[in-house]
Amino acid sequence: MKLNQIADNPGARKNRMRIGRGIGSGMGKTGGRGGKGQTARSGVRIKGFEGGQMPLHRRLPKRGFRNTPFAVKLNETNLGKLQAAIDAGRIDAKAPIDVAAMVKGGLMRRAKGGVKLLGTGEIKTKVDLAVWRASKSAIEAVQKAGGTVKILAPSKEADDEPRGKNKRAAIAAAKGGDKGGKAKPAKAEAAAAKPEGEA
Repeated sequence: MKLNQIADNPGARKNRMRIGRGIGSGMGKTGGRGGKGQTARSGVRIKGFEGGQMPLHRRLPKRGFRNTPFAVKLNETNLGKLQAAIDAGRIDAKAPIDVAAMVKGGLMRRAKGGVKLLGTGEIKTKVDLAVWRASKSAIEAVQKAGGTVKILAPSKEADDEPRGKNKRAAIAAAKGGDKGGKAKPAKAEAAAAKPEGEA
């Protein structure tokens, strides 16, 4: 086998269809664009337009929110990369390892909002880590090697009072579990309780 003998599978590489090059090609004249009008021109802005009717994307209600501007932007690093940096002498395993030590050791370019430690690879050295977050497998691996992992992210605390649909569910449960249905009239209940023989 030589380089000039290597080829792709037959039919995998096709020539581009050249449109507007005569009716004999099957893609001439209108070139696959149909007749005249807006859709035959470039710069069409008709997607989502429903002829003046309120389009679907405006009929549907807005829901939820995006956390993008407030999200904590984290670096991700794996145990294998950390062990490689320790073996190469770029990180001192005897000192506590935080995001600044990882940046200095070349594991990442900048600190951002912190580090999330992931469990891919193997850690053999006993290390004391201080990271924003860590996966369960990464924590177990570090502890198995005799090290510790300090999580810097604040722990999520449950709200003292339920909110939203949880609040409505709690109120319904406190009232006895009814879901807002109409209560039966007292007379109807009394009539249902009487035996069939009594009038």
